Amino acid sequence: MGELAERDGQLAALGEAASAGHGVLVLLGGEAGSGKTALLRRFAAGRPRVLWGSCDPLFTPRPLGPFADMARGTGGELLELVDGGARAYRIADALVRASEAAPGTIIVVEDVHWADEATLDVLSLLGRRIETIPALVVVTYRDDELDRFHPLRRLLGETATARRLSVPPLSAAAVAGLAEPYGVDAAELHRTTGGNPFFVTEVLATPEERIPATVRDAVMARASRLSPEATAALEEIAIGLTPDDPGEALNSGIVEDGPGGVAFRHELARQAIEQSLTPSRRVALHRRALETPGDPATLAHHAEAAGDTAAVLRFAPAAARRAASSGAHREAAAQYARALRFGGALPAEERAELLERRSYECYLTDQMDASIDALEQAVELWRATGDHVRRGAAMSQLSRELWCLGRTSDSNRIGGEALRLLEAQPPGPELADACSVLAATHMNAERFEQTVTWAERALRDPDPTVQVHSLNNLGTMQLLTGRPEGWDNLSRSLELAEAAGLDDHIGRAYIHLGWAMTRTRAYHLAPWLDRGLEACRKLGLEAWEYYVVVYRARFHLDSGRTGEAVEDAEYVLRSARSVPLLRLLALTVLGLARARRGDPHRWSALDEALTLAKGQTELQYLAPVATARAEAAWLDGRTSTDENDTFALAVKRDARWVSGELAWLRRLAGGPEIKIKTVSPYARQLAGEQRAAATEWTRLGCPYDAALALAGSDDEGDLRRALSEFQRLGAKPAAAIVSRRLRALGVRDVPRGPRAETARHPASLTRREAEVLAFLRRGEPDAEIAARLHLSEKTVHHHVSAILRKMGVANRREAASEATRRGLITS
Repeated sequence: MGELAERDGQLAALGEAASAGHGVLVLLGGEAGSGKTALLRRFAAGRPRVLWGSCDPLFTPRPLGPFADMARGTGGELLELVDGGARAYRIADALVRASEAAPGTIIVVEDVHWADEATLDVLSLLGRRIETIPALVVVTYRDDELDRFHPLRRLLGETATARRLSVPPLSAAAVAGLAEPYGVDAAELHRTTGGNPFFVTEVLATPEERIPATVRDAVMARASRLSPEATAALEEIAIGLTPDDPGEALNSGIVEDGPGGVAFRHELARQAIEQSLTPSRRVALHRRALETPGDPATLAHHAEAAGDTAAVLRFAPAAARRAASSGAHREAAAQYARALRFGGALPAEERAELLERRSYECYLTDQMDASIDALEQAVELWRATGDHVRRGAAMSQLSRELWCLGRTSDSNRIGGEALRLLEAQPPGPELADACSVLAATHMNAERFEQTVTWAERALRDPDPTVQVHSLNNLGTMQLLTGRPEGWDNLSRSLELAEAAGLDDHIGRAYIHLGWAMTRTRAYHLAPWLDRGLEACRKLGLEAWEYYVVVYRARFHLDSGRTGEAVEDAEYVLRSARSVPLLRLLALTVLGLARARRGDPHRWSALDEALTLAKGQTELQYLAPVATARAEAAWLDGRTSTDENDTFALAVKRDARWVSGELAWLRRLAGGPEIKIKTVSPYARQLAGEQRAAATEWTRLGCPYDAALALAGSDDEGDLRRALSEFQRLGAKPAAAIVSRRLRALGVRDVPRGPRAETARHPASLTRREAEVLAFLRRGEPDAEIAARLHLSEKTVHHHVSAILRKMGVANRREAASEATRRGLITS
């Protein structure tokens, strides 16, 4: 059936994308059998250069599988990189260079719902650079098989500039047109197939039979007419083998000769043939497949299907190592799990090592329960072997992971046991690592002196991993307590981690930078968050990525970008699975953003965060919840007592940013004066120097906090400034509180807030301010602007001052630059 029914629109859209004059990413979705491949084959026919690859329907996909398909056709650099297990960014760079060498290249990646992490990373990188790449990139996926946790969701969410096409089921009219030559009941055909082109095609290919209930019946009906030799060829192709003579099978229309060799036209047909095999035949074919050289992931798949234990233990660990080197850590974890399923008879030492490797890969991919389970098994195996050093090292790693899962008391206990065990052995990097883990325990609890003591002891060992981990602990603790040398130690840790290829420690540096930066409002470091996000995605560090995003959410909230803060927080809540601190941090940002906007659902997020914090004893857990709930209570017009224990702990730990914020929120709510040691600007606020504190907050890039400082003043001018800022930020509850205070002071002309037009403006500019900004971008002086707009120079000067304040910039040149960056002026 050569025609493509109801696909003219999709062909036209693809043609338009190909002739756009710049790179375009097209996301082509549709259900299984909807005809995505047939559509692309028609579109690509006659095109000068098409790179085509497909993802594998294996339980554990080949890392970079589609690019390996392309590499077989291109050879050269791409083939070398794929065979060498290169990182995703290097594969992406190679594809960019290949496209630049042949403008107009079309890159097709099929079935990305089966993609490995490294493939998704390549596509993500291409998507972010697409307009600079002279190629059309078309990605197909089954849109009916994506649950909310599917890894593909991230790619779909990131590629906002992509063009989205769908291949919908055929209409009743289209099915009737296809069915007419066959004398088939078209209405019944449409009803039973749902308009799925594959179902329709397969049924119409056997017109002499009744409409089958399933695709399997249709496929097997066609296959049953083939000779035994052709049927055997279909079975071989279904397993991944290349038959000696596929001629009759090709003529059947069930399979076709494509860029990667002979393959089924539809995956459903391949599955139908594979499932029809007898167990003995299936095993025999998979054993034959093992005799053909191939990549370790494919061979591990065949080895498992063949029940070949030795082959699984040979290929699965190799596939895992290759996947990990490509940043496909989830696939690596699955390959180690495959090896462990067949490794029951391995010596205890070998099985323990496999368990540790699986644990590590699960740790990197937010599968903490599985990671901890594997490590606990490894600890017991090392205990059985009597290897106390390996047992102690495994316990140290277990201590870290228990902390990530929120089991802080278990983490402290296991870490202490590991240290005592290793102290009884000859000194080595394992003991130094245990010391560093103990330093991390104290850092997480924010005990400064103990952190420094144990970190410095660990730093006596020259082992690179110990050095990186300990410098991180030391630098983070110093940053949290306002010591400038902290940045030197943390950045040194990152530098050493990058040089040694210690991926998880690279991610850890960015996480702790985010923690310290948001705690101390050190937002001059904010550009490092985007660097960290890029690094974590490039390295396949899922949980690390979510930490960076949630700290970016807090940065956005503090900077007055509430919408972006909510977007980041909701992304983490959708994506993060097993680390409770991630969810807690996201919930507090979301709840506080809702509270500041007056959203009626604010307390649901804050109540869930409070539940997650119960039983925890560290300020990392307690402080975000306590401060958010205290502020939300003030906005509701009441005093909260939820934070009493947290306030006491913050004072005990000398966590002055936390104690200062809680003390100020108590003061705003009408509580008693509290004399504590805290940081400026909170110290200024508590001393009654609200205006000076607001200036400091503005310098730090925290406009809401600046207004919050002024909200505690008794001066009408300060309160008017606070009200104006709260209104600009859309902080209605806070604005209402300040309005009431002004009225209580006898002020009658209390501003009612910006007009709807101003509220809708991305920078909250009035119509007149937006006009003035357009002239600023052209570099015109106040006098000329005044003449053009028929205003006085003094009025223009006031408008310029308001523009600079609202946009958070220091001068006219920066305002013009920021306006261009944010797209505030279109002409």
